[in-house]
Amino acid sequence: MALFGVFSIHSPEACPLNNHANRLVAMKILEKMNHVKKKYRIKEIRGFYASVLEHQFVIILDARDAHDVEKMVIDVGLSKFNTLKIVPLNEFAQITQVWKGMEK
Repeated sequence: MALFGVFSIHSPEACPLNNHANRLVAMKILEKMNHVKKKYRIKEIRGFYASVLEHQFVIILDARDAHDVEKMVIDVGLSKFNTLKIVPLNEFAQITQVWKGMEK
């Protein structure tokens, strides 16, 4: 398993705060993610954060691969009103250990 960050951004017009149809979708996204995560080999949803006035969501997932994450965010409706970027992540402590090894 690996960590992935899902970074999503939407326009103010598409924001669930301002758009009724998207609000209905957004209110169910986390519930849907929890319901289908096994189907897409998502081990854990580590966090789901929103920056309301920046019109962004950030989701941290422990998943098998980016393609599974992509399929899941489409299935749950996140891509309906967001532009998405799926990025592999490493814990900073692990990276610093690699750096320390490079210094030897």
